[in-house]
Amino acid sequence: MKRDTRIIHAGSHPERWNGAVNPPVWRASTIVSPSIAAQRDLNGPNRFANVTYGRHGTPTSKAFEEAVAELEGGSHCIAVGSGLAAITATLTGLLKTGDHLLMTDGCYGPTRYFCDKSLTRFGIETTYYDPRIGGDIASLIRPNTKVVFVESPSSGTFEIQDIPAIAAAAHAAGAVVVADNTWGLGTFMPFEHGVDVSLQAATKYIVGHSDAMLGTITVNNADLYATVRGSVALFGFSAGSEEVWLGLRGLRTVSVRLRQQFDSGLKVARWLESRPEVLKVWHPALPSHPDHALWQRDFTGGCSLFSFELPPMARERLEAMVDGYHLFRLGYSWGGFESLAVVTSDEYVRTATGKSGNPIVRLHVGLEDPDDLIADLEQGFARLKETP
Repeated sequence: MKRDTRIIHAGSHPERWNGAVNPPVWRASTIVSPSIAAQRDLNGPNRFANVTYGRHGTPTSKAFEEAVAELEGGSHCIAVGSGLAAITATLTGLLKTGDHLLMTDGCYGPTRYFCDKSLTRFGIETTYYDPRIGGDIASLIRPNTKVVFVESPSSGTFEIQDIPAIAAAAHAAGAVVVADNTWGLGTFMPFEHGVDVSLQAATKYIVGHSDAMLGTITVNNADLYATVRGSVALFGFSAGSEEVWLGLRGLRTVSVRLRQQFDSGLKVARWLESRPEVLKVWHPALPSHPDHALWQRDFTGGCSLFSFELPPMARERLEAMVDGYHLFRLGYSWGGFESLAVVTSDEYVRTATGKSGNPIVRLHVGLEDPDDLIADLEQGFARLKETP
């Protein structure tokens, strides 16, 4: 069956729930056993496959994990409370004192903060590398390099990484490849390109309605699953049953939402590219993007998140343009049904593109009519011109 069909039916077991299409929300902490022997068996080698304690998962979360593993193309999935929890649990599970981490310089901001503020205290060294390094990353790999972390596209400036080339170099040295695949959900199959662990901020497209915090860790290897699952358990990370139920609900419509939002986002990006006020649009599906060929090679589509760069300007002018947006609300998350905007500067532009200090506006295009969104942006440019 094709992916869209699998997404609809993965983790769905009406025969277990008296014919109900959706599993119930299991609100559980304590799980009782009829005997010491039964409790011992329940907590044996397959304890994470069983329902043993609420923190380790309920039938609701196991249905969700089964469905996400299907979507990502993996064998096992672990649900946690946020995308950042997925990142931190994975890195702490795979790294120890004295190890070396290669982290893309285009990573999500909190990932960088975790490396710089927490991993350093554990005696783990991080080296940031140019996201466009490709197979040349082999020159940065040391004997103690245990993890190579990729994020494609990059956060903010949307470089596409040559993940197959990076993975080949990492595997040749015995390192594990971890990917933040939130942007590529359903359109980049991580395990087909050499990724070992795929992470999702499921808060975003999987939940899809801006009403739950959730993260996932998907693997395609039993030993890696045991390692990362143990780290999740030791840190006490867990996802609430209400949240995983909302994630499972959102997952059923994620394909159609992604297609609609990608198409709308591309229309908005093309319009922005034609505007004289805009210096550059960072969207990998645009032919003008320097990594467009890589995107075409490795992705089957995309999502609705991209950025555009403006020339230097007074703060008052930028605020006049953005504060007056009606449909693009100011907010840091993305992946929901509503459009969002975030303003930063290209201090976050990574090594591949350099830094000029110019303002950057990151847009998430929601499910509104794209013509209305374009009109909202056009009115913003009008305010920009009117403000001295």
